Amino acid sequence: MQLSVLAVILNIVKNPRISFAVPLLLSLLCAPLALPQSDPTLIHRVDAHYNHLRTLRAHYSEHYTGMGLDRTESGTLTLKKPGLMRWSYDSPPGKIFVLDGKFAWFYTPGDAQVSRTPAKQLDDLRSPLRLLLGHTQLAKELDQITTTPAGASFKITGIPKGMAQRVHQLTLIVTPAGVIQNMKIEETDGATTDFTFSNIEENAPVVPSDFVFIPPPGLSIVNAQSPI
Repeated sequence: MQLSVLAVILNIVKNPRISFAVPLLLSLLCAPLALPQSDPTLIHRVDAHYNHLRTLRAHYSEHYTGMGLDRTESGTLTLKKPGLMRWSYDSPPGKIFVLDGKFAWFYTPGDAQVSRTPAKQLDDLRSPLRLLLGHTQLAKELDQITTTPAGASFKITGIPKGMAQRVHQLTLIVTPAGVIQNMKIEETDGATTDFTFSNIEENAPVVPSDFVFIPPPGLSIVNAQSPI
């Protein structure tokens, strides 16, 4: 404890007119700092909302900053149980990320190759959304999970299990009904990716071809970690 604080306490003790404040002051000085809390009811509401879905389609806007870059892209996200995913970019046009259940494919028009990663080894920052169309249990999928009000919505923060070396924090902004409106990933190197979702269609009709990727002819396939 600093000497200045001790001096204040001693002066209070010497002054009988304010000695009643000593117990209160000591309780404040000795009280432990409040730890972040999580709201099990809110987390369960998010789990329940996504566990009843079979498919989901939404428009997304993606803003990335890091490694000297600052870019915004957009497109359509399609999800289907169990664990199928397609990110079709309209800006830039033709860019695509597909998770077909076995592999994750990533391709940008103009590239000389296609990136392919086994689904079980996927460490892509989009993968937290993939969990929502499995059997969602956020409390088990996120470490250090907390919940706080965020205006008319709520904020859920945590670290995706197995990604602590790469992800500093994942933040979900959800409605009171448990619908995810925003997902922000802060990486340990300072890079940030922010996804905003709109025009959300739940249990939207999808076709198997939505989750099939056929590499353009003549391009090589590289087994590698796909970038954002």
